[in-house]
Amino acid sequence: MQKMGWEAEKEKYVSMYESRHDEYWFKWQNIRTWNCVQGSDLPKAVNPLPGNVIDASKNDVLAKKIAIFSEDITRLKIDAIVNASNNYLKRGAGVDGAIHRAAGPFLQEECNTLNGCETGDAKITGGYMLPAKYVIQTVGPRGENPEALKNCYLNSLTLAMKNNLRAIAFPCISTGIYGYPNEPASHVAIYTARKFLEQHGDKFELIVFCTFLDIDQVIYKQVLQAYFPNK
Repeated sequence: MQKMGWEAEKEKYVSMYESRHDEYWFKWQNIRTWNCVQGSDLPKAVNPLPGNVIDASKNDVLAKKIAIFSEDITRLKIDAIVNASNNYLKRGAGVDGAIHRAAGPFLQEECNTLNGCETGDAKITGGYMLPAKYVIQTVGPRGENPEALKNCYLNSLTLAMKNNLRAIAFPCISTGIYGYPNEPASHVAIYTARKFLEQHGDKFELIVFCTFLDIDQVIYKQVLQAYFPNK
């Protein structure tokens, strides 16, 4: 049976992923990884939150699998970007609106077939006109809820792994209009990524944190030092 609408478009863009190119895009392979960020590039570190413990024996390896990207997430050519969506998976404002604009209307058509998304859950869609191959839709909590926010990152990473995706990029989920304070949110994001890589590091080549705002760039550099310490 011939595929119609979003299904055919999704298949087309997924098959074209490797061959598509635009000078305006950023390839994830060219992003400087965290192990290369040293000295004068770093603000003063913060301490891990109480109870957040890491396996120090894996520091050197895992620091090569993390990066900060301070540009527009919709310009990143990567296996998957994560969208901070809403429970209805309807185009909204902020990063959600930007992703939908760049992807084109077929992204919303596919989202309409997914029966929404619970807070903390994640669902995968095509990337369509985005340089990213896929978009993982997740719904963050409104206000400070560490367990729900942790689930956003954990379920997104798990979904990427199940789909054999090797590189993934996250926005700062639930900050902004959802009201999660920036620094506590960064602790949840970075520590969840750290613990996931400790268990499944062989499944990923890179996890990227997209810090479009200046405040998030500084905070993530401070908090990354707590959970991905460099020598």
